[in-house]
Parts: sequence; C-alpha cells; structure tokens
Amino acid sequence: MSIDRIVNTTIDETPQNDEQLLEVTLRPKRFAEYIGQERLKANLQLAIEAARRRGEPVDHVLLYGPPGLGKTTMATVIANEMGANIRVTAGPAIERAGDLASILTNLQDGDILFIDEIHRLRRTVEEVLYAAMEDFKLDIVIGKGPGARSVRLDLPKFTVIGATTRTGALAAPLRDRFGIMHRLEFYTPSEIEQIICRAASILSVQIDRTAAASLATRARLTPRIANRLLKRVRDYADVNGDGIIDHPIAHSALNLLEIDELGLDPADRSLLEAIIENYNGGPVGVETLAALTGDERSTIEDFYEPYLMQIGFLERTPRGRKVTHKAYKHLKRTPIQMDDAAQKTLL
Repeated sequence: MSIDRIVNTTIDETPQNDEQLLEVTLRPKRFAEYIGQERLKANLQLAIEAARRRGEPVDHVLLYGPPGLGKTTMATVIANEMGANIRVTAGPAIERAGDLASILTNLQDGDILFIDEIHRLRRTVEEVLYAAMEDFKLDIVIGKGPGARSVRLDLPKFTVIGATTRTGALAAPLRDRFGIMHRLEFYTPSEIEQIICRAASILSVQIDRTAAASLATRARLTPRIANRLLKRVRDYADVNGDGIIDHPIAHSALNLLEIDELGLDPADRSLLEAIIENYNGGPVGVETLAALTGDERSTIEDFYEPYLMQIGFLERTPRGRKVTHKAYKHLKRTPIQMDDAAQKTLL
C-alpha cells in the first residue's frame, strides 16, 4: 500500500521532467495565490513584514500537521515573499554532522533552509543545528585524538523552516529554537473546490462546478489528494469522453477508483472493517491494528487516522482505537452489543 509523499532531498529545485514541472506549476508561489490556512497566512505575513522593516531574516519557522496540507508549499511561499533563496533537504538525507556543516557554510545572508521531516534528524546532527539556529555559529572539531581542537565559525543570518508530521517526535531543545510554530489544519470543502478549479485552470482542463464540488467532497480535505484525483479524473475524461469533466464523468471515474462520497478508499474501509470484524469495533491497540492490516504503525498514525478522526469515524481511547457509530452507519453495519465479560475476552 503506497502513500504519495513529496520529499525533495536535493538542494536543486529545478524540475527534471514533465511530471516534476507539473507539480511545481500547481504550487502557489505567493500568499495571494495560496487558498486556505487563513490564520496561518495572517500570522506569517505579520512576521515577514516585521522582519522586512527591521532588515532581518524572518525567525525560524516550524510547520506541522498531517501530510499533504501544504507545508512544503508554504515554505516556498515564505521564501518568495521574503525574496530569499531557499535550499531544500530532508531530515533522513542529512546523515552526518559534516553534511549539515557543508549545507550551512554554503548559505548566504537571508537564505532559507527548508528541512522536511525534520523529526528524523539524527541526534548528532541536531546538536550541531542548535548553535547554528540560536547563535549563527558552527562548532566543528578539527583533528583526532589528543590533538583535536574545537573551532567556532560564524554563519550568515539564515532562517530554518522545518516541516514535520510528528511534532511530538521532535526533540524539545530543537523545538524550542523555533520562534514561529504553526499547525496546518485540514481545509474546508469550499477551499478544496477552489483549489481544484485553480489546478484545472493551470492544467487547461474544463471542469464544471458540480464535478469540482463532487471531487472536493472526496479529497479528504487535503490539497495533494485533490490534485491527484483531478489528474486521474482528467485521464478518465480523455479516454472515455471529450476531455471535459462534468458530473457524470467525475462520478464514473471516482467509482472506478472505489472512492466513496466521503473520500474513503478501499484501504480506509478495510481498516474500519478489520476493527469491526475482529474486535467488535474496538478498542484495539495500534500495534495490533498494524499487524492485522499489514501496515506500519506510522502509516496508520500519519496517513489513515488523522482524516478518519477528523470526520468522526475513529476515536482514540486509553485502551486503543475505536470505531464510532457514525462509521457503522456509513458502512451500513449494525453494532453488536456485548456485555463486559465478552468485551474483556476480546481484549
């Protein structure tokens, strides 16, 4: 079971092929083009304007939230609004402290260093980053053994923008060095509809409002999924129609993809059905659930749970995950009433 993730582990952002070019084109470049996240945009615009007036780089920014909500895009928007160069990397790509030192020493004043999945930085790398973020100093050790000595180098004034889906996994000393911390929230259906219409315009695809609204309700309140659905429905319209996406075409394409009216795909329904069939709707521990479905624990926590909890289909209890009555109704299932003894037997 695969998950679409946008992770650029290189410093060069130049698109290498048509698919990458398309992905870059769909990303808004300014706050004026960025749909949704109004509270976040207002706070960032204030911080950026204040930094501009003082002639300083904006404070370090930590963006967190479920995948696909626009953390990477927001980082590029901040860089464009500041008129700054952005260097892009990812936590797993920085394996040694020397890798980070090489990146930092090549930055210029005002540059932005974007680190995706920053919670996956190694501890030895984090320790180098502490002083770099707080004092704009780089401590390096020259030599080995008794002759080794520590040298502190001055770094340009730069901004770190970190993105993470798991802010709790971030070390507290690193988290505390971010002056601006914001969570990206799920979008509203009307915002997703606007995003779909904007993407359709960029892709030169004709789509009517009814079809756009239908896609929006099935996009899990997530722009990345909305854009992916639009591309797949466009394929269906090109092959089975005249290239125009209307409601019947959108409905047929989404049925082919087995995505229901709330955006649940076969994997989501399988997860809920597994809890219902094997544990009478729960509660069930996440490790047990991971073994039952064959998914990693992180996949369940980062990809499935946020949306299922957002729409009220799954809840976390002290004893584990539990399917709600709302989910039973959607799946057309009837909860089985069990006494306490039977429930304990399941657990």
